[in-house]
Amino acid sequence: MQTQKPFPEEAFKYLKEVEENHWWFCTRNQIILWVMQTKMDQFTEFLEVGCGTGYVLQGIAQAMPELRLEASEYFDNGLEIARERVPQCQFRQLDATKMSEVAAYDCIGCFDVLEHIDNDQLVLQNFFRALRQNGYLLITVPQHPGLWSGSDNYAEHRRRYRSQELIKKALQAGFRIEYTSSFVSLLLPLMAVQRIRSRQTTYDPDVEFKVNGLISKAFYAVMQLEMILLKLGLRFPAGGSRLLLARKA
Repeated sequence: MQTQKPFPEEAFKYLKEVEENHWWFCTRNQIILWVMQTKMDQFTEFLEVGCGTGYVLQGIAQAMPELRLEASEYFDNGLEIARERVPQCQFRQLDATKMSEVAAYDCIGCFDVLEHIDNDQLVLQNFFRALRQNGYLLITVPQHPGLWSGSDNYAEHRRRYRSQELIKKALQAGFRIEYTSSFVSLLLPLMAVQRIRSRQTTYDPDVEFKVNGLISKAFYAVMQLEMILLKLGLRFPAGGSRLLLARKA
């Protein structure tokens, strides 16, 4: 059971303003879509749990228009924006710790959500029960506790995951791991320096999200190189985030 709200409600409007032009949100979408289109068998239904403003969902809807889309969000503020972005999707308000569906979905996506939830193991068990046999679970989470900073406090994170932590928890829930890699790996040294320095100042979301245009383009270019390396088969052991694709065996 959550002991506090899992996310600052006022942040949804802010995220909507920055997501579409921010190097991190754009490249995370690219990585998610690459995995969905190249590492998964054909499926027809997709549920996103914790869809936020619907930015990832919008990318999926555009790239894979054949999917039947459902999405949930803990906060009404996020649902309002997501409904505008993806009107063809069926939305509902949901606390992921209280999911009760059984064998209802082909694929569940949960992108940078688990770190907001106290009992993430319960949520993974709920996902396992809600998936049909051989159904897919696709997750992204922030990684490395040593990178903890004011950004994590602002977002009301409960944790940053250790490198093998998410894998172990998915296995404990009954899943079989299909693919996993860190990402934001080439930029990890710069990220570490920025996070360490930020501990000495009051956190300002503008510093992290409203990045100078030239810097954002440079970071995006580095992430495109990282995408090429991922497509060539390289799996990064360390990085600011981790992606995991698992399957209900």
